[in-house]
Amino acid sequence: MAEFRLPKNSRVRNGKAHPVQDDAKNRTRVKVYRYDPDSGDTPQLDTYEVDRDKCGPMVLDALIKIKNETDPTLTFRRSCREGICGSCAMNIDGTNTLACTKPIDEVKGDVKIYPLPHMGVVKDLIPDLSHAYEQLASIKPWMQTETPALPDKERLQSPEEREELDGLYECILCFCCQTSCPSYWWNSDRYLGPAVLLQAYRWIADSRDEATNERLDELEDPFKLYRCHTIMNCAKSCPKHLNPAKAIGEIKKMMVERQG
Repeated sequence: MAEFRLPKNSRVRNGKAHPVQDDAKNRTRVKVYRYDPDSGDTPQLDTYEVDRDKCGPMVLDALIKIKNETDPTLTFRRSCREGICGSCAMNIDGTNTLACTKPIDEVKGDVKIYPLPHMGVVKDLIPDLSHAYEQLASIKPWMQTETPALPDKERLQSPEEREELDGLYECILCFCCQTSCPSYWWNSDRYLGPAVLLQAYRWIADSRDEATNERLDELEDPFKLYRCHTIMNCAKSCPKHLNPAKAIGEIKKMMVERQG
C-alpha cells in the first residue's frame, strides 16, 4: 500500500497560549497562524485572549492590540484601516476578507486568522504576492494611446462611457478573489486569475484607451483567460462587492465578437 506524506512544514501544530492577565469578563479567543520560513520550524496556531471591553470592533483592532500589548513579534500588514488600501487582506473565519472591515462580532466562536491561501508566506500573516504583481504588470495596467493628448486638456469621456468603469475601477488589489479561486490554485503559473483579469477588462472597457486589440491579443490564450470556470468564489470573497467573473465573461464575449 502506498503512503503519502504532506510536504515539510505543511502541518500546522498548536502553538503558544496567551491568556488575558486581568479579570476581563468579555473575552474572545483569537487563533493566529504563525510561521517564519527562516526559522525552519513548523507553522503553528497561537491562541490569544482579547479583552473585548478594551478593544475596537474589528479584527484588525484585535491584531493591533495583540501586537502592542501581548506579542510584538506578530507580523502582519496594515495601513489605511478603512478598506481602501487592501494591505490587511487575510483569511478570517474561513473567508478571504479585510481585517479592518471584518467585525469580530460576525465570527461565531474563536476568531481564526490565516494568511491568504495558496500563496507563499513571507512571515506570519504576510503572503508573498510577488507572482501576482508580476502577472498584473504583464497586462500593462495603464492607459495606452497613440493620439497625442492636448497640452491643456484631459482625455474626456461621456457620462455613459464613464459608467462602463463602475464595478471595475473600485478594485483595491487586495487579491482576496485571486487567492480564493480554485482555478488559480491549480494553474497559477499561467492563469492570470480574477483580480488581474478584472484589471485587464478595466482598461479594455476604458473608452480613452486605444490598445484594445493588442490587449485582447495578449489574453487570447487557453490558460491566461480560459481557466475561469465561473465558480464565483471571486465575487463571494471580494470585500468591495465586485464581480470579477462578470468582467472575465465580458472579455470572453469580446473575443467571440471580434472573430465574427
